[in-house]
Amino acid sequence: MDQFDVDLFVIGGGSGGVRAARIAAGHGAKVMLAEEYRLGGTCVIRGCVPKKLFVYAARFAHEFEDAAGFGWSVDNVRFDWATLVANKDKEIARLEGAYRANLNRAGVEIVAQRASIEGPHAVRLADGTQVTARTILIATGGRPNRGLDFPGCELGISSNEIFHLERFPDRIIIQGAGYIALEFASLLAGLGSKVTVIHRGDKLLRGFDEDIRARIVDEMAQNGVEFAFNVTIEGIYDEGSEKRVRLNDGRDLFADEVMLAIGRVPNTIGLGLDTVEVHLDEAGAIAVDGLSRTNIPSIYAVGDVTNRVNLTPVAIREGHAFADTVFGKRPWQVSYDNIPTAVFTEPEIGTVGLTEQDARAQGRRLDIYQTDFRPLKATLSGRTSRVFMKIVVDQANDRVLGVHLIGEGSGEMVQMAAIAMNVGATKADFDRTMALHPSSAEELVTLRSKHTTSDPLPEASTEATPAL
Repeated sequence: MDQFDVDLFVIGGGSGGVRAARIAAGHGAKVMLAEEYRLGGTCVIRGCVPKKLFVYAARFAHEFEDAAGFGWSVDNVRFDWATLVANKDKEIARLEGAYRANLNRAGVEIVAQRASIEGPHAVRLADGTQVTARTILIATGGRPNRGLDFPGCELGISSNEIFHLERFPDRIIIQGAGYIALEFASLLAGLGSKVTVIHRGDKLLRGFDEDIRARIVDEMAQNGVEFAFNVTIEGIYDEGSEKRVRLNDGRDLFADEVMLAIGRVPNTIGLGLDTVEVHLDEAGAIAVDGLSRTNIPSIYAVGDVTNRVNLTPVAIREGHAFADTVFGKRPWQVSYDNIPTAVFTEPEIGTVGLTEQDARAQGRRLDIYQTDFRPLKATLSGRTSRVFMKIVVDQANDRVLGVHLIGEGSGEMVQMAAIAMNVGATKADFDRTMALHPSSAEELVTLRSKHTTSDPLPEASTEATPAL
């Protein structure tokens, strides 16, 4: 008789945990998964998916404006927040049902309770039941950082609450400079809110290419987002019909809501990790090796709770690798090179590979190709937004090290660029590729002039049809 109740117990029903459970079950393992909230995790329930739906909603405002230049008359345009929230909730419920159905089909037993670790091979459910497992996987993800401590900080909302506001905020102040802060700033401005972004530093999007960091400020400002740099919030005060925000430079700003988007932290509280002395790193994340193993041989962890690369596709890949390795006898490790990333601001950002700054820090000699042009659509719409593209190339072997974009469709384009980079594409390979005309994407294969920091941008790419 097997000495364990299950082969695998998964704590957390987000993307990483669900993938690991399904694949392990497919390999013949007896799997139980515990999720105390809703299946799908942050991404599906209150992250990537609902956010992207809100992004789509916000972009209609620009489409209505642009339509006039193409001969359309769009009158009496009206936005209803309650309708958007209700329709979003329906779609999230559908997706959660799909996650549940997939787990059921795979034979995974779902437990709608909180679970904590009680031993190297034991977990305790909220109802007091103990379950023993040959292997335990922690996939509890992350949560909004609530580490601020100032008067009224509890009056601020996070990226969790923004999806469920009963009333649309006509004015909102957002503290933060990462992708979550900027995406909500853009989409709320597009929906009609007066948005002010507060940041203690002087640049946005730490870790992104410096040209992207500089240009996105101007682009977002053109779309109505206001910025206050080198300041922070000292207090939030409830004034009845509004909130008063005191900045550390003495100014008072007023808003309907204040969103604190200062990052996310690994969700390790209350998991019982200290019971078995699972090691955490300096950030409070679960420390793991390349195969997602903790210091306890029977306990593994994947996804944002490990604070490696906090993206949903990464968590899914880590969960799959774990299941194949431990239960499928097909060991493999996740590669964290050339992970494409999109920031759904307006306009959106797409990036993959090394930034120019990181590549130079590695001692590489580089060729930089970049362009800035007015997209074809803007010639009739009159919109002032421009497309920016940058390719970072290693002089030693002509390999493309990084692609960084701002403009419509950047996320879609950079996904394709990632494929090329992962098979070792060179700049010559890009140059040999036939352009698709007319498109913004053709610029990625028609760039020829090298750019230096002391030279102006190439004149060939200043209008909507640069390839002609």
